[in-house]
Amino acid sequence: MRSTILHRSSGLIAGVARTQRPATARRGMAGGPIPARYKVSKNKFVEEWNGRREITEKIWECDQKMAAQLFLYVVVVPFGFYSLTRGEFQSKGDRRYKDCV
Repeated sequence: MRSTILHRSSGLIAGVARTQRPATARRGMAGGPIPARYKVSKNKFVEEWNGRREITEKIWECDQKMAAQLFLYVVVVPFGFYSLTRGEFQSKGDRRYKDCV
């Protein structure tokens, strides 16, 4: 008898929960799927680029030659440009250099 009461009450509670839930209209996010009249097709060059980009992340390795080139372009070239510019400002006695010192 107890199980019968539990089954009936759980069914009653579930039925009430179902009827109290508000019904919302289905909405398409951002306009929904693209209509068939646009005839969208994939660009093979874009797809190839995406594939290469994913593969490059996995196969890129940094050996001694690559590390030397990376150091050259990331550290040496910018510092050389900075020192040349700074030296020119010092030799000309430019106002911008005097403001910085």
